[in-house]
Amino acid sequence: MGKSPEYRGEMFESLFTPRGVAVIGASLNPTKLGYGVARNLVVSGYQGELYFVNPRGGVLFERELYPHVGAVPDPLDLAIIIIPAGSVPAALEACGKRGVVYVIVGSGGFREVGPEGAALEQRCLEIARKYRIRVLGPNCIGFLDTHLPIDTTFLPLPGPTQGDIGFVSHSGAVCEAVIDWARGQGFGLSRLVSMGNQMDLSESDLLPAVAMDAHTRVVAMYLEGVVDGAHFIEQARQVTCEKPVIAIKVGVSEAGRAAVASHTGALAGQDKAYDAAFRKAGVIRARHSEEMFNWAQALAWCPLPKGDRVAILTNAGGPGAIASDAIAANELTLAALSKETVRELKSLLPPTVSIRNPIDLLAGGGPKEYAECLGALVKDDMVDAVIVILVPPPMSTAAEVAGAIIPLIHSTSKPVVVTLMGQDLIEHAARMLRQARIPDYRFPERAASAMRVLMQRAAHLQTVEETPQPVSGIDPDRAGEKLKHAEVGEGGFIEAGVAAEIVQSYGIHCVTEVLAPTVEDAQKAAREFGFPLALKITSPDIPHKSDIGGVMLNVQDSEQLNNDFETLVERARTATPEAKIEGVIVEPMIEEGQEVILGVVRDQQFGPLVMFGSGGVEVEALKDVAFELAPLRCFEAERMLEKTWAGERLKGYRNLPPADREAVIDALLRIGQLALDLPDVMEVEINPLRVLPEGKGAVALDVRLRKRTQEKG
Repeated sequence: MGKSPEYRGEMFESLFTPRGVAVIGASLNPTKLGYGVARNLVVSGYQGELYFVNPRGGVLFERELYPHVGAVPDPLDLAIIIIPAGSVPAALEACGKRGVVYVIVGSGGFREVGPEGAALEQRCLEIARKYRIRVLGPNCIGFLDTHLPIDTTFLPLPGPTQGDIGFVSHSGAVCEAVIDWARGQGFGLSRLVSMGNQMDLSESDLLPAVAMDAHTRVVAMYLEGVVDGAHFIEQARQVTCEKPVIAIKVGVSEAGRAAVASHTGALAGQDKAYDAAFRKAGVIRARHSEEMFNWAQALAWCPLPKGDRVAILTNAGGPGAIASDAIAANELTLAALSKETVRELKSLLPPTVSIRNPIDLLAGGGPKEYAECLGALVKDDMVDAVIVILVPPPMSTAAEVAGAIIPLIHSTSKPVVVTLMGQDLIEHAARMLRQARIPDYRFPERAASAMRVLMQRAAHLQTVEETPQPVSGIDPDRAGEKLKHAEVGEGGFIEAGVAAEIVQSYGIHCVTEVLAPTVEDAQKAAREFGFPLALKITSPDIPHKSDIGGVMLNVQDSEQLNNDFETLVERARTATPEAKIEGVIVEPMIEEGQEVILGVVRDQQFGPLVMFGSGGVEVEALKDVAFELAPLRCFEAERMLEKTWAGERLKGYRNLPPADREAVIDALLRIGQLALDLPDVMEVEINPLRVLPEGKGAVALDVRLRKRTQEKG
């Protein structure tokens, strides 16, 4: 499959708003899918021209069946093919000759069934390209638009209600479940698209096509993968500048990943790459379907907050406590109310009511108390958002409370979400809130989670304009030449000294070192550096020196140097008899500091994935690491530090003075740029990077680099 053409705003107009639609395979048999497609188009109220094609003839829904697509009159922009897979190529050929621009292939029996089906799919793609037809599917259920309206699917009726949430899915079955669930939950959809096998049109094409719809306020996606990682990020970043996107990525597994020899490669699984890609694109990642649509409702219906300070208004202490914990768990802040608000609340409520946040109205809280207190909270400049919790009150109804607070929620520019706890007694109130486009949840944890996503969206819009900072003082040509001529050892790793030279070409300071093939060479280096020294075995076939005891530190004199040199060589020969031993690296001991790890691994789908975290030999056990995709923006590098204990510790901890965080951020930007500039670099790892006290920089003590080999492609 080739990369789809770059998206342009009007590119899919004839697909989503066709002037005429033909159903090839329309059936008179109510048990056939071709009947279902015809029925749904009629029932949806589609106002364009509608043609049904079946060589057997007859009349379906008061329309005469045409014998073939060539007999269908104008206008005809879209054909829906719902016939056995083996007959699809001929139908596509006929559509091409007829001049059809878009085709939906709903038929199954292609790549999903094995090699024979894959060959059939490839044949269809070749026909489509021959006639410049754009194809949705095969093995999909098509799309629907509740506002046009049009429904090209064969799903059971009734379909979704009109709404403002778009949905793009690799799975047709998930589409069917979402439609039914959405009706039950009281929210509507704008556009829904099933992608199927993505023979031609992919998620990168269809995401902006759904988002551009004027009725769509937020797009939800169910993804099993992406066709082109870089293209997806490019398109999604454009979309998320305008509208929020939430995605579920399923099918993530480490099974089958090639064994890797570096810590970075071992820790950078496929799931980490998708996390980083979504962050880069501004896509919010959900872990399950209910969460995705809970968030979608909040993003579609709520204004964005200006900060993370949340007030809780409740009529029960327990739910208020749960909400407080959920606020903390979602990295939000429980708002400290202003003195003016506290005074106003005291004047409104009995003295037994707690005025501290959460504000607990107790069981006697009714419509008047909820409305007055919510009014006070949304006026408070110390409050950015409000969660209203309502357990069915004993002296009034939940619906009466909902009716009292809806006007206030509509009048404020701050987000307010409601937790209606219960089932039967809150059903009327829930319907009222949904009709008023106010998100309601059954439990405080869900409300807090939705509030966090609103904060996340607001934060994304504040950083969306930041571009990657140019990296200065680099020499890509020198680094490229060094890499080109470097010999590779076991696993594709090159000699450590050459790896250090390549990294230094990108302005990352490495410890001065000398390769000593013999002990005499080591003594000569010692006279140049002075004691104490560090010694490291060097071999392209030994990627982890410490695993074989291949490092000696604090070598104090010539006699110890002789002994340690021989010990290192003997250990290497014993542990890996076939290894090519190039000698011992001699380095001066470096000033004390904090040690971290920096790395890059080239993800097959998304490109260079940069890692930062706790360094040393236990990096995989600690798993205190963070990943971002290159090129890094400054705030992304800073975020990597903020997400890890290693980064927090750089600020100073107990007896550790603050270290040079800016030097680490600079090194992260540089190592990411290195991987972007040198596509034959598959992995780079600096472990450890010794971070010196503030203002003194950082030094790479050990550098490993894996080069692309012909065998690894």
